[in-house]
Amino acid sequence: MSARRDTNAGGGWLGLYVLGYLVFLYLPVLLIPLFSFNNSIQAAFPLQGFTLDWYRTLYGNPALSGALANSLVIGVIAASGATLCGITVSYMDLYGRSPLAAAISAIARLPILIPGVIVGISLLILVNLIGLGPSRISIVLGHILVALPTTVVVMR
Repeated sequence: MSARRDTNAGGGWLGLYVLGYLVFLYLPVLLIPLFSFNNSIQAAFPLQGFTLDWYRTLYGNPALSGALANSLVIGVIAASGATLCGITVSYMDLYGRSPLAAAISAIARLPILIPGVIVGISLLILVNLIGLGPSRISIVLGHILVALPTTVVVMR
């Protein structure tokens, strides 16, 4: 009879490491809403008191509410565009048997390998060369380009 090896050896430490990593990564993001209700200008403990003044300022200031609305519109359009393009490229990647399908799939996943700063500077140069400039359309196209590789990998 052969001896069985425990395949879960060390899994406890790995799970603890992953949990610690996720807490370290996401705890600051989870604290931001808590500090938004703080009465103090500084985001520090101990909290000074509860207030909704920051949200009143946001909705009372037309520049801030316009920026929020602009961000939401760009986000929805970019997410929808990346999802549609990602579904199309993933479908073509799975069911297309031509070299063109493989090339398009590789090009769609390429931006995930390039550092974000390089992609951003390259996009800025490109939109200025073709005459779009820093417009809403160029921002949406940039967001779609950055989100497309992840969308393709997830949809596949």
